[in-house]
Order: sequence, then structure tokens, then C-alpha cells
Amino acid sequence: MTIIRLAALAAALLLLSVAARAGDMATVQILGFSDDGGIFAFEEYGVQDGSGFPYANRYYIDTANDTFLPGTPVRVRLDDEQASVEQARQSAKERGDAIISDEELTKNIGFTAGWNAVTELSADPHRMLVNPRPIMPALDDALEFRLEELHLQHPENCDDLGERIVGFRLLRIGTVPGEETQTVHEDESIPESRGCPLGYRITGVQTFHPEGANPVFAVMIAVRRFGFEGPDHRFIAVTGRL
Repeated sequence: MTIIRLAALAAALLLLSVAARAGDMATVQILGFSDDGGIFAFEEYGVQDGSGFPYANRYYIDTANDTFLPGTPVRVRLDDEQASVEQARQSAKERGDAIISDEELTKNIGFTAGWNAVTELSADPHRMLVNPRPIMPALDDALEFRLEELHLQHPENCDDLGERIVGFRLLRIGTVPGEETQTVHEDESIPESRGCPLGYRITGVQTFHPEGANPVFAVMIAVRRFGFEGPDHRFIAVTGRL
């Protein structure tokens, strides 16, 4: 019995050690679009590994040119282990409301045409094929996106990590005869704000059909990056019109 108990204790300590060194995986939430589809917004939040500080980030993207709106992203970190994630989220929300109200975004949430959580093991992390709207039989051409990782010059602060740091290219694949593949996004360099990315995966496709305007899409991408206690996960979005 003593040997069995010692083995069980050793296993428990090992699990605790692994958990204590786990990276921080942000929770991501779609906020929605503006009435005309010109703005897409989402948030990510969690507890930072290493410090234990809660954080909340909000991203507001101009879908016409796939760039951040002036004064964004909104980033909040509460440097207090006693503070809560909800406090950080509320602070980010208050700052974000000055850009566009959550009420307008929620009204135009759009449709989650596809979603693969970071914990999904059976899906292809670099490909997603969806119907843009929940209409059967489908009235729209299918949407297919593929992601390719690129070895690029990385920020100087990533030099000594001993890891392969990568950027990415996102392609929209033609799904009907005669439709050519389009490059939706291609990194020329890796922005410092992305940290030291180790890999990427397509997390989801959000679509919105605004009245009187062309449909818009947002491809959600999870970024696995070097973290303090293990790989962290953060999110970015690539937007465009159909």
C-alpha cells in the first residue's frame, strides 16, 4: 500500500507541476459588426500566466482595409492579483463604448459559419470550408479559407528563444469554376504586438449581411506564441467583403 500511495502522490505532484507551468489560453468572444458592416469587433480575456493579473483586450477593425480603428486595440491589464477578469472586461468595455456601442455590435452579431476551438484536435487547423449563412439548400457559394505559415524575419526580442518564429498567409480559395484563389492577408514581417508566434490555426469564420451593402467576413485566427510558463494563445482577425 505504501508503494501505491507514493506512486499516486508522485503522479499528483507531476500533474500539479504541469498545471502550474501551463501557458495562458485567452477566451475569445465575437462582439459583432457596425450597422453597415464597416466595423468588426471582438474581445479576448483571461489571467496572464506568470503574473496572475487579469486582462481584457478589444479589437475594432475597419473591414474595408483590414486595419485597426484609430485609438485601438483597447488593452486593459489590472496589475492586482485580487482583481477579477470581469473588472478588466468592464474597463475595456467602457473604453470601447467611446468607439462604437456594444448595443450596435450585439444587434449586428452576424453568423458564426464555422468554429474550431483551440482544444479541437480532429479538425484541420489550417483550413475551413463553410456556408456563409444558415440557409438550406444554400443560396451562397461556399467560403473556403486556408492558412500557410511563413518563416520571416522576427522581432529582435525573439532571437534567443531557440524556437521557430513564424508569420502567416491567408488564402480565400475559389469554390466555383473560374473563381481564382485570392490572398486575403500575407505578413511581410511579424509585428511586435503579436509577441513571438510559434504557430497559427483558423478558429472561426463570422459573416454578416448588412442591408444594402455587400456581405462581410471575419476570419478568426488563434496565435500560439511563446509565453512565460508555456505557450500562450491570443487571437487576431482578418476581415474583408464578399
